[in-house]
Amino acid sequence: MEVVSKESKNNKKFGMFAGVFTPTVLTILGAIMYLRTGWVVGNAGFGGAVLIILLAHVITVSTGLAVSSVVTNTRVGAGGAFAIISQSLGLEVGGSVGIPLFLAQGISIALYVLAFTESWLRIFPMHPEALVAFLTFIAVFGIVYVSAQFASKTQFIILGIVGFSLFSVLLTSFPIMGNMGLTETPVFWGGFRAANFWETFAVFFPAVTGIMVGISMSGSLRKPRKDIPVGTMSAIGLTLFVYLALAYWLSRIATPEELINNTTLMVDKAFWDWAILAGMLGATFSSALGSLVAAPRVMQALALHQIIPFSKFFSKESEDGEPRQAMFFAGGVGFVALLIALAGGGLDAIAGVITMFFLITYSMLNVVVLIEQTLDTVSFRPTFSVPRIVPFIGALSSTFVMFLINPVFSLIAIILVLALYAYLTRRHLASLDSDVRSGLFESMAEWAVKRTRQMQAARERTWKPVVLAPFRSANTLSGSYRFLKALTYPKGTVRALGIYTNGNKEALEGLDLLTKAFVDDGIYANATLLEEDDFVNGVRMTTQILRNTFFRPNILFLHLRPDSDLDELQDLIDKTAAYQMGVALLARHHIIELGREQIIHVWVSNQGPDWEHDLHQSNLDLAILLAYQLAQNWDARITLNMSVPDEETKEKASEFLAQLISLARLPKETKFSVVALPFDETLAQTPHADLTIFGLSREPNLKFVKKLSQEMKGSCIFIRGSGEESILA
Repeated sequence: MEVVSKESKNNKKFGMFAGVFTPTVLTILGAIMYLRTGWVVGNAGFGGAVLIILLAHVITVSTGLAVSSVVTNTRVGAGGAFAIISQSLGLEVGGSVGIPLFLAQGISIALYVLAFTESWLRIFPMHPEALVAFLTFIAVFGIVYVSAQFASKTQFIILGIVGFSLFSVLLTSFPIMGNMGLTETPVFWGGFRAANFWETFAVFFPAVTGIMVGISMSGSLRKPRKDIPVGTMSAIGLTLFVYLALAYWLSRIATPEELINNTTLMVDKAFWDWAILAGMLGATFSSALGSLVAAPRVMQALALHQIIPFSKFFSKESEDGEPRQAMFFAGGVGFVALLIALAGGGLDAIAGVITMFFLITYSMLNVVVLIEQTLDTVSFRPTFSVPRIVPFIGALSSTFVMFLINPVFSLIAIILVLALYAYLTRRHLASLDSDVRSGLFESMAEWAVKRTRQMQAARERTWKPVVLAPFRSANTLSGSYRFLKALTYPKGTVRALGIYTNGNKEALEGLDLLTKAFVDDGIYANATLLEEDDFVNGVRMTTQILRNTFFRPNILFLHLRPDSDLDELQDLIDKTAAYQMGVALLARHHIIELGREQIIHVWVSNQGPDWEHDLHQSNLDLAILLAYQLAQNWDARITLNMSVPDEETKEKASEFLAQLISLARLPKETKFSVVALPFDETLAQTPHADLTIFGLSREPNLKFVKKLSQEMKGSCIFIRGSGEESILA
């Protein structure tokens, strides 16, 4: 039963000819061909029209080749261009382009209904325009509602009618057929009296956007990997020839004035006028059908990935596989656009709007292929390859032409796409398996690493905290979470090192959740588990391994507790001294903890006798840098404290600290305090701080450090710099 069900479902899918070639050809050879190609030739002249046709096809051919390449490399899901972009650049980018694409296809329904109406009025000029448009829209919606398969079958008949109408045009090219042969001398370059070059291009360009109809059927094709490239490129090739030949014919049968003023001139000049009328009616009606078939499928694909509101509702299908809910909404978009156009916008205004949305989609499709080619990953091995210049030309020309046509609306369209991207990014959508964004950033990082390795190191200017936090229990990291977050946000890194013995990992459970919490808070974090009986040796090995990595740790974060093994801490601090790594030894107050996180004191050692500011000032650099980090994230105030032996030294010390605050560009709220008393007396007189920062000597006496921390009225942290930090850089 299951096999029969799958076969039955597959039989409802389309092949290349019915699913891609026919709707693409009929959409391209539609409203614009019959009703606006003559206007384009009359306005631009034969040479100008050819230039417009070729320029439009440069974009379309490049995009068609790019899409053909990418679909032969991956399984294209439902949604056409949306699926292609999403599978490479993620749902956020795909959605930000897919929503305008859906709107463009929905608005296209109105474009083709209006074109059908214009053709109908050529036959029955007394019929009310609005009534004809509404009845046409109802007929289009009714056919598509019955079945997309039914709509597809009607397209075969219409394809024959369009072909016959073009045959009627061909007959007039032979003098033997009477006085309807080519007699006029063509005007090579027009005067652009009705519109300038780019406005004329904007009116013509929707003619070649028909490739989106076939591509959008990707989810309803039997073999999209084969059907889309063959159907799309063959349709583009055939229709390009037709447009060039038609432009030449139009330039020879009438004057520019006639072509501009009579949009249905083809009817008057063809061998059989009724054939042209039938072709006009059939092509425009078929194009409306194709747009209404394609648009709901894009919307359904958006809903399947929870991108649009009421996604559960719009993602549903009927028993025969039709996206009914999405179809009603797409029809609503088309109907609203039709009302606006009838109220005064007209066919040309709608064509201009559609052009912008399709150009954005074309540009992004080319960008996708360009990125895939640039990454040069093994996974990108399409069976149909194109040179890198092809998507580059497609992306560049699409963007360039947008701004030439209408800079203001182009900017609005791009802002809309960026706003949608920002909104979808905040939604935290799921990542697709084929998403290449990580590969893109990895390649960029690899390039940056290689370039950086070739340059002289400037770590002082690029310094940021990269903390290595070793621990035996995940609870230790959890207890330090807020402090590490304040220490590293926004550009720092936390490398958690969990060391366990004899396969005993129970104490490290929950580490993944903590790492994810850092990432969710905007801090890059990762975790490494190491089985090692000797804690000190585990830290030492990890430090050795990471010392030559690009983002190597520059701070070893340790805890000093009442029950800490001072010998182990001493060993850790001593052995990391040779690895150019700073040390941050945190001693929390057992009651107050970090208090209100408002006041930070930094103790500065006596800098006499020269009192000069150097680029490197021993532990003072890292101490002030970390104080600054914490102050920014806590919204705290920093005070620099110093103990000196006499009043004369106090004056020099005060001048030194004042200059240091200025040179270090510390916040204006930063203060300093110099007291001419021994250190222990000065410390006793110093006001309470939530966190006090002390320097740590190269060979520290941890017994004294522990005693000092216990005498403090708040938490404190002991800092030893690596020599690569500079507060003055």
